[in-house]
Amino acid sequence: MTGEADAEIEPDPETAALVRSIAEDVRGENSEREQLAMILYRVSDLYDPGEEATPEEIHRNVRNILEIKARGGLPDRNG
Repeated sequence: MTGEADAEIEPDPETAALVRSIAEDVRGENSEREQLAMILYRVSDLYDPGEEATPEEIHRNVRNILEIKARGGLPDRNG
């Protein structure tokens, strides 16, 4: 079954810049805002002609971001 979800996403620097701008506006002091900004940045890679990210790669990366958050974040490297 093919559909709109299977359609190729065309590079669009304006869309990439818009999504990244939104990510900057969302980014804040708490971890939820930071997490959402990271996800938006990752999604913007779909539209960046300089990136070769696929929707599947971005899905895996976003899932990883959410799993790290659920585990309480990255371990502290300093101790």
